[in-house]
Amino acid sequence: MKSIILLLAALAFAISPFLNPEFGGFDPDRYPIPQIDPPVQPAGYAFAIWGPIYLWLIVSAIFGLWKRREDTTWEPMRLPLALSLAVGAAWLPVALISPIIATVMIWIMLLAALAAFDRAPATDTLWAKAPIGLYAGWLTAASFVAVGLLFAGYGWMSETTASVVCLLGALALAALVIRHRPSLAYGAAVVWALIAVAAQNWAQSWALTALALGGGALIAVLTALRLQQK
Repeated sequence: MKSIILLLAALAFAISPFLNPEFGGFDPDRYPIPQIDPPVQPAGYAFAIWGPIYLWLIVSAIFGLWKRREDTTWEPMRLPLALSLAVGAAWLPVALISPIIATVMIWIMLLAALAAFDRAPATDTLWAKAPIGLYAGWLTAASFVAVGLLFAGYGWMSETTASVVCLLGALALAALVIRHRPSLAYGAAVVWALIAVAAQNWAQSWALTALALGGGALIAVLTALRLQQK
C-alpha cells in the first residue's frame, strides 16, 4: 500500500505544473515590496532541473512498486517522501495567491524529503537515494529562496542582506546534510542552484556572485571528500 501511495503522490506532483501552467514564479506584486528580479532567486534556466526530478521520482516509485514492494529497506522512506510530494502537488496553486503559506509548505516538503533521504536504502542508490537526493538538494536551495523573498518582500531586510543570510543558511544546511549522508545527486542539485544564483547576480553584485560561487565550490569539495571517505 505504501508503494502505491508513493507512486500516486509522485504522479500528482509531476502533473501539478500542467494543471497550473500560469505559474512562473512568485508574483512580485504579492509582496508589500514587489520582488522584481530578486538577487536571492536563481536565474530562470535553473528551474529546468524539475524535469529530471519529476521523471526520476516517478521511475523510482514505479521501480519500488515493481521490484521492491516487499523490501523492508524501502519502507522507512516511503511515507515521508509521499508526504513531501503530496504537499508539493498542492504547492503551485497556493504559491499563486499566498507566498507566506507557500513558504511554510515548501519547508514541510523539504523536511519530509530530508527525512526520506536519510532513510533511503544505500544499496539502491540509482533507484532510491539519488532521485530523493536530487529532489532534497534543490528543495534545500528553494526553501531558503522563499524565505529570502519574504524577508525582502516584507521589508524585514534589504534584498542584499536577505540574499546573504539565506545563502549562508542554505550552505550551512547543505553542509550538515552532506556530512551526515553524502550524495553526489544532493550536492549536484545544491551546486546547480548556487551557480544559477551567481548567474542572476553576475551583472549586479560581485559580492553575491562570489558568495554563491564560493559556496558552490565548497559544497562540491565537501561532497567529493565525504564520498571519498565512504
